Order: sequence, then structure tokens, then C-alpha cells
Amino acid sequence: MMEKRDLRRLAEAHRKTLVVPGHAAVLAEYAEALALTPGVVVAGYAAFRDEADPKALMLALAARGHGLALPVMVAKAQPLRFHAWCETDALVEHPYGVREPHPDCPVVVPDVLLVPLLAFDAEGYRLGYGGGFYDRTLEALRAVRPVYAVGIAYAGQLRTDVPHGAHDQRLDAVLTENGLNRFGS
Repeated sequence: MMEKRDLRRLAEAHRKTLVVPGHAAVLAEYAEALALTPGVVVAGYAAFRDEADPKALMLALAARGHGLALPVMVAKAQPLRFHAWCETDALVEHPYGVREPHPDCPVVVPDVLLVPLLAFDAEGYRLGYGGGFYDRTLEALRAVRPVYAVGIAYAGQLRTDVPHGAHDQRLDAVLTENGLNRFGS
């Protein structure tokens, strides 16, 4: 099996070839397919580089009455913290180049996480950037209560060779332009 760092480089280069105009709008069309309990808080992310962008989906979910949040990187090797967010809120740039909510925005605990990725497999495992932020975050949240994790991706990011170990948190579903793919428990 390929080294994770090499697979990350390959997956990131491949993802660049998958970017198409209108992808975010297509994802938003699947807001109802997520079948979320009314009023749950959904944490998305501000798309970075060529990540599949969940913003239109988040706005569609907000229109259905769901609260929104975005992650903040607190420190290396720590879980993410989530702050309430709405479309009119300005974002600040983190030193890694990721845009985050202002630290003064209220801290919230999400029920649903929309998760960025470089690649995913048919079992629900994802390949991230290697910092472990989402794995630590999902582990911490799931230790307290159920949290629904949905990878946001391009269909072409599906791979058969995504490595995973004991610390890797499985996604409950992945949403692509082809629809919602749920994974068994």
C-alpha cells in the first residue's frame, strides 16, 4: 500500500481535476436527503483551495431551520471548536490559510459535521490532510453523544486504497454530486 503522504499528494492533485462550476449548488439540492432532525446544529467548513464547497448546502439547511457553525483550530493535536455562523458573518484567516469565524462568535456543539476530505472509500473512511483534527473532534464528540458525520466530496474522490487505523473515525455518509451515500454501522 502507498504511504499516506504520497497518497495525500496524489489525491490532492486528482481533486483539482474534479472541480466543476455549479458543484456546490448541486450539493445544496440534497439538503432534504440528509433527513436531519429539525433544529439540529450543522457544522460545515469554509472551503479551502479546491475542496468541495458546502456553503450552498449549509445555506439550504439554514433555510430549513438548522443552526450553522464553522470550526476553529484551537491548537495542534487538539479537537476543533465550533462557533455559530451565519452568511453575513465575516471570517478571519487562520495562520494555515483556513477561514474561521471570529473568536467572539458563540461556541456551539454541533449535531452534524460536514467534513472536508482528500479521498474516501466505500466503507466510509476518509483521507484528510494528516493533522488529525476531524478524527480527534469526532472521537471527542462521539464520546458524549451521537454525531452524524457527512463527508463533502466530488464523486471522483472515491478510492479503494484509503488506509485506516484504530484512531480513524468513520463517516456516516458522503455527499457528492451523485447523491448521498450512507454507510452501514
